[in-house]
Amino acid sequence: MEFDGGRLQDAHVMVVGCGALGNEVLKNLVLMGVGHLVTVDFDYVEDVNLTRSVLFRADDVGGRKVDAVRRRLLEINPRVEVETLFGDISYDVGTALVRSMDVVVGCVDSRWARYCIQRICIRAGRTWVDGGVLGLEGTARVFAPGRNCYACSLGEKGEEELRRRMPCSGVVRRSIRAGHAPVTPLISSIIGAVEAQEAIKVIAGAGQDTSPRMFYYEGETLTVRTPEFGAWDDDCPLHEEEWVPEDGPVTFTVASKVEEVVREGEISLSEPFVDYVINRGTGERYDVMVPAHRVESVLESDPAAGGYPTGMFRAHEYDSVGRDFPYGELTLGEIGIPPRDILKLKTEKGYRFIEIG
Repeated sequence: MEFDGGRLQDAHVMVVGCGALGNEVLKNLVLMGVGHLVTVDFDYVEDVNLTRSVLFRADDVGGRKVDAVRRRLLEINPRVEVETLFGDISYDVGTALVRSMDVVVGCVDSRWARYCIQRICIRAGRTWVDGGVLGLEGTARVFAPGRNCYACSLGEKGEEELRRRMPCSGVVRRSIRAGHAPVTPLISSIIGAVEAQEAIKVIAGAGQDTSPRMFYYEGETLTVRTPEFGAWDDDCPLHEEEWVPEDGPVTFTVASKVEEVVREGEISLSEPFVDYVINRGTGERYDVMVPAHRVESVLESDPAAGGYPTGMFRAHEYDSVGRDFPYGELTLGEIGIPPRDILKLKTEKGYRFIEIG
């Protein structure tokens, strides 16, 4: 199969996760001539990353992974455009940004991160490629809207483990302490090549033409299998309509005040906004004024909270924001809306979708 170099040069690809697997995917995409990349990661380079990630150097330790990979990619091809996003796919990536991509590649190490990639790709109407490695085993799969869904493939055990985040760095550290050589570079290079290949096939319009399959590699026995791996349940809560924004100029940004935006309709929030919490034991109230995922860190940094565990607090939260929202002076960013997102607005006539800057 041959690929159109011009199409690859014009392509936009988002790679979520800049660890060992993400390093391999990014390197391969640049070598293949993909011209526009967006890298997403919230982590920093550590010493243990240097022995398993092709793009990191000793001088990168302590710095952000997204910045380190950008420097290396530009060394490989100075003409490539690399946009970095230092953040979490769960909260910090806008749907409009994903919608501007040709394909998304996931190189993450938790079920929750994969679930979030699937959710935003459904909303953006985009196909994504997933990869995972453990020991000398690795998998790669393609999830296309209407054909295959990560959430639908989880099963009962997977759903129980959904919110557990188990970074592979812990596995590497244990291997090093035991005197073992981590095999992450070997398996990452194999799965990263397959992920990049599948992403390029999507760009070229030559994606999976038959039933969705999983590429499974087992290095110990040098075994490769490609079983059918399709899952699409019409009742899955992620299968909402594609968020297609209205035509016209972008008039709102993350700096816009809530009171201005809600004149257009009630804002549906992907993550609740919490204004205060109540200590279940003492009844004391603590104002937090942050999206739900930041509540724990706010309480930990507040001496007045008394060092109580997070489970001791009951949150008062908003799942949507309308004209009766008492904090209209807050900005969209302050209530948890990321840049280049698409707002889902509820009006008397139904839902509207508006892109923001």
